[in-house]
Amino acid sequence: MLFAELAATSGAVAATTKRNDKVAVLAEVLGRLDLDEIAPAVAFLVGTTPLGRVGVGWAALSAARPDPALSATLTVAGVDRAIRGLDALSGDGVAAARRAQLDQLLARATADEQRLLVGVLGGELRQGANEGVLVSAVAAAADVPVAAVRRAAMLSGRIDVAAGAALIGGRTALDAIELEPGRAVQPMLASTASSVADSMAARRTAA
Repeated sequence: MLFAELAATSGAVAATTKRNDKVAVLAEVLGRLDLDEIAPAVAFLVGTTPLGRVGVGWAALSAARPDPALSATLTVAGVDRAIRGLDALSGDGVAAARRAQLDQLLARATADEQRLLVGVLGGELRQGANEGVLVSAVAAAADVPVAAVRRAAMLSGRIDVAAGAALIGGRTALDAIELEPGRAVQPMLASTASSVADSMAARRTAA
């Protein structure tokens, strides 16, 4: 998929205040992703990367603003590779090398793509598509219950993992995601219980 399609989706999401409209726009593009595009696309649409922050600060983003490309050539997978390349840089001269690669990436991006890239890399993508909206959009695109996607996101700690499971394997893949020792659980999963026995009983009921 062209990265321009995600940029257009991001713009459409930002242009409406209606949650259902945001969900519909996101679900449409999620349903057309190739398997290797799901994780990076979901991350980009919530304003981050699959790696989180990659060492590109606002100073670098503000300085690196080449003229936008006139036509869209970037792909979702290509942008993901470029961002991973930025993150992998280290050693002497890393700042200059990162700046050069960032310039190259932004120079290949259209104006809309540049806006999305700057928002993602800077952690300031303000479009109203939080993880709750994405959960609903994934459920709509995969035709699975919202609760199943939300549960998988909580237990895996990552919305992109839940999205991949839903879009590739449906309800069966979502239900296969369980707690794993050492893996962080999103806090929305937590709820109080009056005793350890009650907590374990609730777990057995949920299973």
